[in-house]
Amino acid sequence: MLPVLKYDGAEIARNIEFARTTFRHALGLMFRKCIQYDYSMIFILKKPSQVSIHMLFVFFPIDVIFLNEEKKIMGLSRLRPWVGYKAMKDIKYIIEMKSGTIEKFHLCSGRQMEFDDK
Repeated sequence: MLPVLKYDGAEIARNIEFARTTFRHALGLMFRKCIQYDYSMIFILKKPSQVSIHMLFVFFPIDVIFLNEEKKIMGLSRLRPWVGYKAMKDIKYIIEMKSGTIEKFHLCSGRQMEFDDK
């Protein structure tokens, strides 16, 4: 079964790519021209940490969702191409999605995300 990303039980993405290695974390969405609305890149960290996201060599805006170890939303941000930057503490998962996703699905801090990361 393909992985599915859900928010409060509702499906919001089917096209999921996991970033599990340091190299994939560093590369992220750099050098891509665009992503689809049902796409999400999920960064999986080894343990909850302070994280920072930059938009160097990313050519389009994205929405970023920061999750704790229980996959609850700790922060939401829209980042602009090249100049966007955001840092957060105690984050275990980072989800990057098409710009507009936060508004489209009415994502809110403190709410639950679901996905199988095995």
